[in-house]
Amino acid sequence: MSISEFCIRRPVATLLMSLALVFAGLFAYAALPVAALPRTEFPVINVSATLPGGSPETMATSVATPLIKQFNTIAGIDSISTNNSLGSTSISIQFALDRDIDAAAADVQAAITRTLRSLPQDMPSPPSFRKVNPADAPVLLLALKSDTVPLTKLDAFAQQVISPSLSTLEGVAEVSIFGSQQFAVRIEIDPGALAARG
Repeated sequence: MSISEFCIRRPVATLLMSLALVFAGLFAYAALPVAALPRTEFPVINVSATLPGGSPETMATSVATPLIKQFNTIAGIDSISTNNSLGSTSISIQFALDRDIDAAAADVQAAITRTLRSLPQDMPSPPSFRKVNPADAPVLLLALKSDTVPLTKLDAFAQQVISPSLSTLEGVAEVSIFGSQQFAVRIEIDPGALAARG
């Protein structure tokens, strides 16, 4: 006797077996253990700002502090951490798990816009932000080094050749370049001396 024949000839037994399977599934679902380390993606936004020549103390007081004061007005923030180094500051804002990351990014952008007047005027560019996942780690690190090619040309090669090529690969989420050196000239002019020399 096949299973289908048994189910057709004995409908009451078939119904009881179906109910037993449903209750066994519900019991098993309730008894599932909770993962000790669940994979969750925390909504985190990283804000970075640069001020060439600024000491870590200057970055903390002149750049990071006004930004953090504005970020504290945003709802749903779990923690704010900052890292200040020579010429740059990085602020990591972690939001509550139920906070929408896109709405949080809009709030962060509005807070940065409100802070622009309080930041030093000689900053080359306004602070920027990006959505990050702290659980993500780089899977590949490449270092460029040359005894004959200057660092500016190595940086141009990384920006124009390596980064676009890696970005087009399937599965690559982000390509970041660190330690870049570019030609930069900063000139401070004394208007009085300039007018005196015609």
